[in-house]
Amino acid sequence: MKKSVTTTESLLDGLAEPDRQKIEQALAIVTQFPDDESYQRPKGVEVAAILKELHVDLSTLLAALLSDPRVNKLNPVPDIKQLFGTTVAAIVQDVNWLNTIAVYSLEMTNQPSQTEILRRMLLSMTHDVRAVLIKLAFRIKRLRGLPKESYDMRRFIAQETLDIYAPLANRMGIHQLKWELEDLAFRYLQPQSYRHIAKSLNDNRIARESCVLRFTQMLSKALQEAGVHAIISGRPKHIYSIWKKMQRKQAGIDELYDLLAVRIIVDNLQQCYTALGIVHGHWQTIPKEF
Repeated sequence: MKKSVTTTESLLDGLAEPDRQKIEQALAIVTQFPDDESYQRPKGVEVAAILKELHVDLSTLLAALLSDPRVNKLNPVPDIKQLFGTTVAAIVQDVNWLNTIAVYSLEMTNQPSQTEILRRMLLSMTHDVRAVLIKLAFRIKRLRGLPKESYDMRRFIAQETLDIYAPLANRMGIHQLKWELEDLAFRYLQPQSYRHIAKSLNDNRIARESCVLRFTQMLSKALQEAGVHAIISGRPKHIYSIWKKMQRKQAGIDELYDLLAVRIIVDNLQQCYTALGIVHGHWQTIPKEF
């Protein structure tokens, strides 16, 4: 119960009063269900909490809350269009459709053309792309809860995620969701490989963080001296991408050069090339990697 209260409070954080009232109105609908530990499907509150971290708009948050599958079992069923408007109702309708569609099969894994057709169908048959975003958050929450489900279900959901939903997140440019979708799915499909890479990264975590910090500090100073305004961030590569590179290069993790990534965001194309030149001037490139 305490976790649920914390989650609902986080949804209200930083909202203007009119928006808070709308969220509270939706929460009054979706928090009236009794606690049921046997219920394993993602809940609207949990999905909305994931999306809140992405700073989505109010309509997306409301639709995420009201897409909770249990809402349709209420008596009477709330009139979402009347209570929250046409836009939110339309998004909820699309999400409910996405949550019930079942056309994927494991045979599609070896049929890239079929999975691409399915991804395009999912995009084309939704009226608002925000519905796909909410579906991706539903899938994140489903993956986080997979340990409670059967072995066959875990593998099915994980493979469907890699074939359909992670590529959709990539196509939409939502890399934060893409990375988590891939890593969680990989964890269930290749548990031993996942643990090996995760342990290696964890063993060297302090050294990696120190390396990224030193690099970004040196780079920030060099860019400032060149008059380039930039936002710099660093992160370790995510586990699934490391594994794919290991497979592609037939190499062990200790043979990979690029386990860290640094992103530089500048104001225009000219500054982009200036920043690239500064990087090349301070650090030696590895020819086969560039």
